[in-house]
Amino acid sequence: MNTLLIAASTYSENTQGAIEYLRNPGATMQWYIIPILLIFIYIVSKELSEGHTQAVLAGAALWLVDIWNEIWNSYICAASGWAPVWGTPPGVGLEGSESAFNILIGYNIEISFMFFIMGIASCLMLPKDKKQKILGINNRIFFAVIMTTLAVCVECFLNYAGVLTWEWSFWQRGCPWLLWVIGYLPFFAAAYYTYDRPTVKGSVKTVGCLAALNVVGLIVGAILNWI
Repeated sequence: MNTLLIAASTYSENTQGAIEYLRNPGATMQWYIIPILLIFIYIVSKELSEGHTQAVLAGAALWLVDIWNEIWNSYICAASGWAPVWGTPPGVGLEGSESAFNILIGYNIEISFMFFIMGIASCLMLPKDKKQKILGINNRIFFAVIMTTLAVCVECFLNYAGVLTWEWSFWQRGCPWLLWVIGYLPFFAAAYYTYDRPTVKGSVKTVGCLAALNVVGLIVGAILNWI
């Protein structure tokens, strides 16, 4: 059994369940992750072959911002000794986890693939003209608002279904504004910023900075035993 901190008895029931399956492939690994991996490879290779390099880099940017959120979410779980802001525990009434592999306390392999692909897709639907307006709004802002709102709706449904747990009073379906502002809007802002860099080199630099931030966060978390 994995442990986040020794005082597991203070954790909520959902959190203890998530910790039990954290980075435990023997208990969670499922074959379906292999075709998902191949689909991901196909999407990335296809977009690169069609010259959509910056869209792929934008997907990486969105994915990396999500990882940063998952890092500080793990920090909160460990520091509080009670629960993360969001968690991915094993399904209620199931023998194993609903995920093929839980990477962090609120982050699994399916979420990881999903966000990378979502970053690519959200950029491919953008108009080529960065200044074009939709309903009088800059199209980048318009799509960021629409995509963020849709993502929050999906997240609320996942919480309603019990596969994504929220145990802090400030992070609930009844008041999703913090989820909207912190949870998703920065994702699409980072993706669109990366996508709109004048050169591929500029996009690579943005992705590199985000990756470096995550590496530092993971190293600090590992040293403190907070991830």
